[in-house]
Amino acid sequence: MEQRFDVQGMTCAHCVRAVTEAVMRLDPAAKVEVDLRSGRVEVDTTAPRERVATAIRDEGYPVAG
Repeated sequence: MEQRFDVQGMTCAHCVRAVTEAVMRLDPAAKVEVDLRSGRVEVDTTAPRERVATAIRDEGYPVAG
């Protein structure tokens, strides 16, 4: 299921990698797309939305909404 998140504080390739790896630890089969410009992260995963948001937050990136 595709999920969209507005993520604050992402500014570089390191941020993209950190967010992607956090989601992949939760679901290794997930597909993650990060748009730094808009701050949007799109995740195609079977993991529950709140667990994905928590994984991103645990990396230090606030998730809005």
